[in-house]
Amino acid sequence: MKAVLTALAATLLPTSAALAQSPSNAAIAEILVERIDAAEQNVGIAVAVIENGAPRFVFHGQPQLGATGGIDEHTVFEIGSVTKLFTNVLLAQEVLAGTIDLDAPIVNYLPRGTALPERGGRQITAFDLVTHSSGLPPVPPDLGVGNPANPYAGYGAEPLRAFLESYQVPRDIGTEFEYSNIGLALVAEAVEQVTGKDYASLLEERIFTPLKMTETALTTTPELRQRLASGHDAARNPVSNWDLEVFAGAGALRSTVADVSKFIAAASGAVSTPLDPAFALMLERTRPSDANGGKVGLGWFTLAHPKGEIAWHNGMTGGYNAFVGYDRQSRKGVVVLSNMASTVGIEDIGFHILADNLPLAAMPKLRQPVALDPALLDRYVGRYALTPAFVLEVTREGDALFVQATGQQKLPVFAETETTFFYKAVDAQLSFELGPDGRTTSLTLHQNGLSQPAKRIDG
Repeated sequence: MKAVLTALAATLLPTSAALAQSPSNAAIAEILVERIDAAEQNVGIAVAVIENGAPRFVFHGQPQLGATGGIDEHTVFEIGSVTKLFTNVLLAQEVLAGTIDLDAPIVNYLPRGTALPERGGRQITAFDLVTHSSGLPPVPPDLGVGNPANPYAGYGAEPLRAFLESYQVPRDIGTEFEYSNIGLALVAEAVEQVTGKDYASLLEERIFTPLKMTETALTTTPELRQRLASGHDAARNPVSNWDLEVFAGAGALRSTVADVSKFIAAASGAVSTPLDPAFALMLERTRPSDANGGKVGLGWFTLAHPKGEIAWHNGMTGGYNAFVGYDRQSRKGVVVLSNMASTVGIEDIGFHILADNLPLAAMPKLRQPVALDPALLDRYVGRYALTPAFVLEVTREGDALFVQATGQQKLPVFAETETTFFYKAVDAQLSFELGPDGRTTSLTLHQNGLSQPAKRIDG
């Protein structure tokens, strides 16, 4: 079963917490068993807890639903937007070397002829991009039209450049948070341009080799591919792996909890490495990321608690979910990787291990459908265009509504209220706008942190 729309977005979480005593391996294992076996809300989850720079591992589940073998700390997962942290390390190194100025226009460091939108005489800077305050959208509107199951495949630098040349930012640059994968694609391109090296080579030379990360790659080797867990959608159906091309710097990495734990041990300062100055720079400056006090620096989001704060990031692709974080005072770190893109997610597991007053949603209340008056259902029926080539068609069959996206199968949706509906097969929701006559005028598709509006096009 295919997702309707997919993204690499981070999901912002509550912004207050208190430092906790680490749960034991047995306590963590109990959570994983409950979530995977009892609640059937995941397929496989691997956890690393890093204390005093040393990891301990807990894992449960399967690399593919129905497989006979289990996962372990060397199972490979897509880590999605956690990749952005690696891209920001490369950027921080260039800032420290004096080759990139965070406050200079990013076009200064991009290939000649690249044009980016401006507003009020203000140009987009590297700091605007990494703090998601550039005014650029999450993704180009035509992304995924050709292959929704692998939405970033085939989308190269030229179509992105063409989109940026015509795009007008909707607000003043640097003033408002809006998560953007485009921003990190541009940062990776800028680093490549100023160094004269490709992104994969820079990762290997500057991060993987110094940290002895041998299980992390943009393109999996035959050996790593043998250990690659299959991705699953929210209904536990197998899905395709993603190929990100020009968006590699936003979310293309695949790795293991054993390898990512080395990155977190270094990022937290629990283990000293040649990357120390770059990691320090990543949290020297921040901007607000939400109305509740959350902040974002060079990649890391921060979560305040009475004794200090947690630095964290998460990621999701079509079939995987990832979380990394560390407490800046204790330097305890956590990595959680999963081979399922789920409505439940695994971020709460990571925060539960790091902080004691963020509730663990191991058995959360799932979305519950409500019964609508059947007389209301016809008002939703229609065609809604996310882009000219990507349309959601809402149909009615008896007392049920179905939605079919261009090139995808028809899926049922369920009412939460008179204007909000949710899918069970994928992690996505719809909200409808009603006109004065009670008929819908538009809908918004919500998935993986993105909200994509679609106007009604059938009159």
